Amino acid sequence: MFSALLTILTTQQANAQGLGIRGGVNFQNVTGKNALGGDLENDPIAAYHFGLIGEATIAPAFLFQTGLLYSVKGTKSDNILGTFTQRVSYLDIPLHIVFKPAVGNGRVILGFGPYLGVGLNGKVKAEIGGKESDIDIDFEKKIDGTDEDRYYIRRFDAGGDLFFGYEFSGGLSLQLNTQLGMLKINPEDEQVVEDDTKWNNIGFGLSAMYRFGPR
Repeated sequence: MFSALLTILTTQQANAQGLGIRGGVNFQNVTGKNALGGDLENDPIAAYHFGLIGEATIAPAFLFQTGLLYSVKGTKSDNILGTFTQRVSYLDIPLHIVFKPAVGNGRVILGFGPYLGVGLNGKVKAEIGGKESDIDIDFEKKIDGTDEDRYYIRRFDAGGDLFFGYEFSGGLSLQLNTQLGMLKINPEDEQVVEDDTKWNNIGFGLSAMYRFGPR
């Protein structure tokens, strides 16, 4: 799958619009339900993303956009034990439809579409009783709940993106992004009969992109 995406990206320029380098800051959180069905009360963390984006014209002012983005996601939570900050690195693959009408000397950007995410690695920083420790995150779909010294989430994430911005005549663009994860990322605990736990990634941020190729 990755090799096919890279082939698409490297042939975009012949198709019309070319390649772009994108990066930015984002504020990420994990929302959803706890084991008893109550709403999670987590705090967002500051994170970042960067990568390569390719675009191809599919109709006047409409483009298909895909790429490979390294994205950090996570959350911060407090409970009676202490404070826990989760950070997970993902390789995100956007699959977007973008509307770029000409406005002034540049183009307005309106885009939406799904994304696919693959977890690469992650850590939880635990602050308990004034002491700090790092716990590696393991990617598992199901767990038996017996290893309390480990932290688990599912490897795959997917959801939807919505963004808008402006592309200047020189190829530089700025955009505001929102992302809503639709796959739950918490594993299934086989030791729990009734468990309403559901975690979803959510985030928003600001990106800058420089696009090479025809304007």
